[in-house]
Amino acid sequence: MNTSLFLTALAAYIVFLIALSVYVSRHNKSGEDFLLAGRGLPIFLTIGTTVATMVGTGSSMGAVGFGYANGWGGMLYGVGGAVGILLLGLWFAPVRKLEFMTMSEELSYYVGANRWVKNIVAVLIFIASIGWLGAHILGGGLYLAWIADIDLQLAKIIIAVSFAIYVVIGGYHAVVWTDTLQAIILFIGFILMAVLAVDAAGGWGELMAAQPAANVSLLAIESIGGLHALSLALVVAVGVLATPSFRQRIYSSHDVASVRKSFYTSGSLYLLFSCVPAIIGMGAYALSPELDNRNFAFPFIAVQVLPLAIGVVVLIAGLSATMSSASSDAIAGVAVLLRDIFILLTGKMPPRDKVIAYSRLSLILVVGLALAFALLSNDIIGYITTMISTVMAGMFVCGLLGRFWPRYNAPGAIASLLAASVASLVVVNFYADFWGNPVIPAVLSALFTGFVVSLLTKPSQLTPAQALQVLDEERRAMEGSL
Repeated sequence: MNTSLFLTALAAYIVFLIALSVYVSRHNKSGEDFLLAGRGLPIFLTIGTTVATMVGTGSSMGAVGFGYANGWGGMLYGVGGAVGILLLGLWFAPVRKLEFMTMSEELSYYVGANRWVKNIVAVLIFIASIGWLGAHILGGGLYLAWIADIDLQLAKIIIAVSFAIYVVIGGYHAVVWTDTLQAIILFIGFILMAVLAVDAAGGWGELMAAQPAANVSLLAIESIGGLHALSLALVVAVGVLATPSFRQRIYSSHDVASVRKSFYTSGSLYLLFSCVPAIIGMGAYALSPELDNRNFAFPFIAVQVLPLAIGVVVLIAGLSATMSSASSDAIAGVAVLLRDIFILLTGKMPPRDKVIAYSRLSLILVVGLALAFALLSNDIIGYITTMISTVMAGMFVCGLLGRFWPRYNAPGAIASLLAASVASLVVVNFYADFWGNPVIPAVLSALFTGFVVSLLTKPSQLTPAQALQVLDEERRAMEGSL
């Protein structure tokens, strides 16, 4: 790959995204516009931004690398993600009509607008958003360093600064428009790469023959192990169900029907797409079974099998995957910082006329923190799965029990959050070889503990209508309606 050509093309692409952000930023008249695009996203934009986020770092780097090492096991990320987004549409699309702004609002609503729950969840969401964002910076940095032959730490900084600029300028409007554009490039690029990888390997039969026998079993269960395969698919599904950036799609959509249509469409597309990263990974293995780092399987294929011009476009598509996912998580982190953590620290909501300025400053802070974490790690899948199990499994259980069990209360929610984190840390440190990742023990512990503690303590004092009124009054203060 011609390094100068690639970097020039990447710079031009980023300049285009910045110009697009400047254009759409004219819609930002209030904090709700900047953080939620005015709550009026049409279906095609919701589909575009959802697909782009799902076909992100996990698929472009993690799943392809996993497919390189484990054959059809590379599908597990896509299967888990598709199940997660379909369930999110089925279970949680109706919360759109409640006008939430952050996931911490939603989870506290389920337990009587309890401030302790809202504050704890806000801090966890902020940590989770930074964790996801760090994973995307890490993935993009690994990618860029390999292609351009530059220092890895410098590559991470370039990725972080690149997407931060256009998000700071345009806010959520910039995120959804750039995501939709990138989703089109991603799908075309990935499918083209898979087709050409099979051709470069000598055809389908040769591709399969080059794989270890265990890797071509159903979802590579013979290679990975049934429990480990289930844990990987489940951790991705739980990640989608508890990731704040996916909740932002619900809160910012036009209505419940558009949420469901966009999520069902996105989930179906992603399920069909799940085989593509595995095929690309297996293609890389067939061509070069001795790669130093499996995370380089995706750019390796782009460089080896594609014509130069197409290879540049596809490589930029891969970086688009990391930047589109990162921009969404950055906005989610800023939303909870201004909506929930700001009032926790100051006792009041940010003034209406300062929200956009505060949002831009907060974006710089959030991206800076995520970059700091990314500079300390080089393992994408391990980074993501540990973070989901430790930080987000409890939030998933809070949402699930809160949505479907009226007896769930604030002590139960706090117990669920604590139990999930403790169980995850115990598994990571003592039983990782058995479980693969901690998500199953974390979710089961959170469910059991939340159920028992809720039954042993008093029910919530506020009705759902009263809880919603409390949250609405706080949010209207931010928008200057009071």
